[in-house]
Amino acid sequence: MRSEGWSVHPSFVPRGPTSPVTLLFDDAGLTQLAGVYPVAWQTPWDAISTMQLLRTGRSMALFASVAGVRYRWSSHDLDDYEAVRAVVLANDGVVERRRRRAGVVVVVVVVLVASFAGAIASWFGPGSGPNELASARAVNLSLKDVPSGWTSASASVLSYLFPPSTQVVTSTSTTAPPANSAWRRISGEFQGCLGVSAGKDRVYGAAGQMPDYQVSSPILSSAEFGGIELASTTQYYATTTMVQRDTAEMSLSNFGSCFAASNAAMIASVYSSSAKRPVGAADWLPATFAKGWARGGVVNIDLPGMTKPLHLVMVEATSGHFEVTLGAMVAQWPQSRAFLDNLVSVVKARMASPSASAV
Repeated sequence: MRSEGWSVHPSFVPRGPTSPVTLLFDDAGLTQLAGVYPVAWQTPWDAISTMQLLRTGRSMALFASVAGVRYRWSSHDLDDYEAVRAVVLANDGVVERRRRRAGVVVVVVVVLVASFAGAIASWFGPGSGPNELASARAVNLSLKDVPSGWTSASASVLSYLFPPSTQVVTSTSTTAPPANSAWRRISGEFQGCLGVSAGKDRVYGAAGQMPDYQVSSPILSSAEFGGIELASTTQYYATTTMVQRDTAEMSLSNFGSCFAASNAAMIASVYSSSAKRPVGAADWLPATFAKGWARGGVVNIDLPGMTKPLHLVMVEATSGHFEVTLGAMVAQWPQSRAFLDNLVSVVKARMASPSASAV
């Protein structure tokens, strides 16, 4: 069986091709043809573990672990979905089809943009309300907000937390959070860290609420600060009271460190049991000039295949009808702190600006 039009993350070799990718399935195993001038990698079935196929809307993602590395193949074409589904099931894989809030189902955990306080388990489809949606898009970061030389990243670890910029979320879909051990552990650790019960938690717990619209920025990348990638997601809520209630929980003094640690744990769960538990979580209060509220946290993250630990920085900012999650994976901290301060100021100013909000 031959299926074209995929991309892969991470690449099979350092700086190797990640698209276009063609997948070949036969009785012996999986063959990947990657690049404009295709390079072939053949992997027997007995070397592949924990296969999982996820369908979300009009796209699908195939996950599999090879030699301790978790690979993700993505396709925006569903023509081959049934055939790939049959292959996955025939090789003891798992198939899931969910409309969830954000993220990707990987192995045993739904990795979410969590964090975006409220309604964390539903994918959104297109909806009406162009003014609100346009306002949410306008708040997000873009290449115009960073120095020249930055690019949009085609593959990033942050993609396990931030959904594609093409995905638009509305309040029309609801599902329950996944009932698996990794999710229970991570959400439970967050709630224990913050000192709230699962029933009252508005980030991962039952008290979460649905935004009217959610949309993300592209993932932006640069070699600055030893290497940095960042993204944002903006949510528009029907009432300012909804935002104020979320802000009240996120105003707890240790929210930033608990939030960063939980997101790092989600990323680590994607890779394998060999991924090291995140350590060194600390709270960070962004220094900004704009009106509005913001809290952040930073944590060290060390994943299989990394030559050195990185820092995951997570920030929540709120104002009026808006909530924004900003995330960055960066090699140098605190050297990048002033730069990230400025980006938090940018999104706060846009949330408060009449031209970037709908009343």
